Amino acid sequence: MNYFEIGKIVNAHGIKGEVRVVPSTDDPERFELLDTIDLFFKEGGEPHQYVLENSWPHKSLVVLKLAKINDRNAAEKLIGAVIKIPPEKALPLEEDEYYQRDLLDMTVITDTGEELGTLVQILVTGANDVYVVRPKDAADYKHDILIPAIKECILDISLAENQMTVHLMKGLR
Repeated sequence: MNYFEIGKIVNAHGIKGEVRVVPSTDDPERFELLDTIDLFFKEGGEPHQYVLENSWPHKSLVVLKLAKINDRNAAEKLIGAVIKIPPEKALPLEEDEYYQRDLLDMTVITDTGEELGTLVQILVTGANDVYVVRPKDAADYKHDILIPAIKECILDISLAENQMTVHLMKGLR
């Protein structure tokens, strides 16, 4: 199954078994909509499902209370676990919204038909995301190409073709 990552447990919180989570979702309040979560303790490992009793924001983090995790020692054993959900629990997308995982490794071409390379990373900034494109031919470029995720630059995204068409504004190369 192709899970969505929504956070990572980074510490215990208090003495009653709560854990602190760094959310990796655009909407940290989405934890409130879940009854269960799957924890992955190593890449490629099997998920461990936990009932989610409660969640609340805490500064830039989210605190979770999981069933059967009732003291700090039990909570500390969960540190480092990645929280994932199955696709059917993902929030629906609006028009022109995409999951990051669907964009990564996408071929990026210009509006003139030139293949720039592959989208390898998405930088989340305050104003708009920035797509990091690794050039197809490293000899032509000394560095990655940074493209702001704005309508003036991102002209089309085709999930079916795994291709993004962009307009490179002056100064982006």
